[in-house]
Amino acid sequence: MNQHAFDVEERRAVYRVIAERRDMRRFLPGTQIPEDMLVRLLQAAHAAPSVGLMQPWRFVRITDDRLRARIHDLVDEERVRTAEALGPRGEEFLALKVEGILECAELLVVALGEGRHEHVFGRRTLPHMDLASVSCAIQNLWLAARAEGLGMGWVSIFEPDSLAELLYMPNGAEPVAILCLGPVPEFPDRPQLEIDEWTTGRPLTEFVAENRWPSSTSAELPT
Repeated sequence: MNQHAFDVEERRAVYRVIAERRDMRRFLPGTQIPEDMLVRLLQAAHAAPSVGLMQPWRFVRITDDRLRARIHDLVDEERVRTAEALGPRGEEFLALKVEGILECAELLVVALGEGRHEHVFGRRTLPHMDLASVSCAIQNLWLAARAEGLGMGWVSIFEPDSLAELLYMPNGAEPVAILCLGPVPEFPDRPQLEIDEWTTGRPLTEFVAENRWPSSTSAELPT
């Protein structure tokens, strides 16, 4: 075995937490997360890889109930607009539970920090790698939360400029996620959107190809 590999039980735990992570919308109201646990989760997020070690993530912890309610209102407004954009599936979408902002134990807003244009390393041709880095931080937090027995839901149904204004973000900063975090009644054995019959996950074989794009019919590699 590779000398750098974790032992069997440790590897099994890593793959288990990845497989059992869920995008949660239902939380146990009136619960709290111990401060030391929250620090561990944020440290896990902060340990994420970032292009050029730019660490573009910023975390805003929402502790004011009035502010939480206003964030909920922003999401609810966008929920209606999203339903309108979905056309025939609009009513079906409105029946889904898409957030747990008012019930979750902790509410976090994750944003891209200002001054990102100064970081060229790894971003000259792919400037959106700052967003990729923030996504890695969110995934780290998600997996750590699941390992701690907590649920997390990523809410992206909001108008970024409105949320940025609400949180007094400086020019250049951009909110990318509202994270609902806390104890949950259960972890479903498959994604909630499958349970709600909104969509179905597709197998890995549809996403892996060798040497060329899957739909390509070319018999030769480009010179």
